[in-house]
Amino acid sequence: MNKLPIGLRTIKTAIAVIAAMLIADQFGGTGDKLIFAMLGAMSVMEPTFKASIQACLSQIAGVSIGALISILLLALPISSLTAIGIGIIGIIALYNALHLRISPSLPCFIMVMMCTSGNAKPAMYALGRIWDTAIGLGVGMLINMLVFPYDNSRKIRQTVESLDRELVLFLEEMFDGDQVLPDAEAMNEKISGLKQQLAIFANQRLILHLRRQRRELEQYTICERKARELIAHLKVLAQLEKPGRLNQENRRRLAACGARVLDGRTLNSVMELDVVTNFHVGRVLSIRLELLEALRRK
Repeated sequence: MNKLPIGLRTIKTAIAVIAAMLIADQFGGTGDKLIFAMLGAMSVMEPTFKASIQACLSQIAGVSIGALISILLLALPISSLTAIGIGIIGIIALYNALHLRISPSLPCFIMVMMCTSGNAKPAMYALGRIWDTAIGLGVGMLINMLVFPYDNSRKIRQTVESLDRELVLFLEEMFDGDQVLPDAEAMNEKISGLKQQLAIFANQRLILHLRRQRRELEQYTICERKARELIAHLKVLAQLEKPGRLNQENRRRLAACGARVLDGRTLNSVMELDVVTNFHVGRVLSIRLELLEALRRK
């Protein structure tokens, strides 16, 4: 039986929504106030601080745009439905003209609410909804940063450890005696994933663990750089016509990292292919040790 897909982010979102609605209710809660507080709280539940700030700005901009267009339309002698139609066209056209990647749903939503609320003071209504949204955003940001903040440091560490295991398998496959070269593309994709995870970690704000985050960010940045150096050498090895013969030093180092070398060819006379192979294998093994040392650094 599959587990229910309820993670910490889902629980945090529920907590943020309830807290925002309770606070908004203290200012004389109505259905409209609670809805906008809820939308604000939900919108900032992003995995990184940077993404949360961007969501926050998008929400404020969306509510403000919808409110401003509504005030202008309500000043005209037209029906509510006509105002809504014109407003939706105007909002979507504005978003397209500015090449905004965010959805125009929020400004359209507040415009519909303002045009159908029958409020005699649309400007005051608009300010109220901006305030309600700000309450939700503020509460959501605080809970997102302080309650089970997203921390992908373990995932980064697991990716690096997995990369090391695949590296050993790559070298085993290269020197298994069948003269068929392995493909480095899978490892290249894993390194791309590591880079993405590192970008997420860099954009987080672990308020209660900032010192640890700075230290680990430096660690993982070194790991990612070393991983890119690794893949450069592996790509050269993968593009050889066939693997060269290993020297004794590289055989010993491969055995030390757990790689089984089945290629029994001896290096009696050195050819250019052997020199190229041993140079890149040697660099791979050296960079691997530097990567693991960076990962284990406290």
